[in-house]
Amino acid sequence: MKRSVAIACLAIIAFAPVLLATDAWARAGGGSSGGSRGSRSYSSPARPTPNPMTPSQPSSPPSSFPQSQPQRSGWGAGLMGGLAGFALGGLLGSMLFGHGFGGGIGLLEILIIGGGIFLLFRMMRGRSSAPEPATGYGQGGGGQWQSQPQPQYPTPSYQAQQVDMGPSDLDRGVANIRQMDMTFDPSRFTETASDIFFKVQAAWMNRDMSQASVVLTPEMMEILQKDCDRLRGQGRINRLENIAVRSVAVTEAWQESGLDYVTVHFLASLLDYTVDERSGQVVEGNRTEPVKFEEYWTFMRSVGPNAWRLSAIQQA
Repeated sequence: MKRSVAIACLAIIAFAPVLLATDAWARAGGGSSGGSRGSRSYSSPARPTPNPMTPSQPSSPPSSFPQSQPQRSGWGAGLMGGLAGFALGGLLGSMLFGHGFGGGIGLLEILIIGGGIFLLFRMMRGRSSAPEPATGYGQGGGGQWQSQPQPQYPTPSYQAQQVDMGPSDLDRGVANIRQMDMTFDPSRFTETASDIFFKVQAAWMNRDMSQASVVLTPEMMEILQKDCDRLRGQGRINRLENIAVRSVAVTEAWQESGLDYVTVHFLASLLDYTVDERSGQVVEGNRTEPVKFEEYWTFMRSVGPNAWRLSAIQQA
């Protein structure tokens, strides 16, 4: 078992350069990283800045609030008034028909009748002038209970709190580049980067990077042409078809040593396959299955409004 594992490890180590070289032949710079990014050559490129999240909406206030228990306004007073009236009426009837207080009406009976009438009058007057209780419910006409309008509470205004962290590294780099070139615009630069991208891919398919020499630094020209010469020596041609660039975004911008640098993130898909130059048969890739790739291309120029050149390609 140990001998088998050792043989497998040796085989992987022996074929690793071949695998890496083969991977690098697919599209210009595909599968490998090369070129110069100045002082950032050995650092990973910055990722594209995601779209800012939409501030979360404040939670809506509760649809209902605690309500006091419904009260039946005047119910107790009405009952007591009715009982008092019933008792007073009975007392009057008893006296009038000779069944109470010994069959006659005296001073005491007159006082009782007068006091009852006064009490009944006070109760009826107090009931008619008493205000309705301020509750969520009230008694409407016809003895029906009607819901009162809910109290209106002002909805608090919520604002997304943003912390001012100052300008980002990208913003500072763009500001520095603009000091010597006021026309520099990251959004417009993506068009320049896309034009160079397609020009380099076209020269790659022809296995002649001199066709794109005006947009390549000498170092990148040498790296890519060596790969083209390797393809030519193998009698192979790398075909790139149906290139669809899904997104292009500037992720870094800076200055150093009298040079401007801008790194652009490419997310694209294409048909990427290699054919034998003589037979036309596919030896790598697939004619019908598109592949998606993600790369960072860095461009450089002398400070000022000068022409940009591709100086590095890095894999995501």
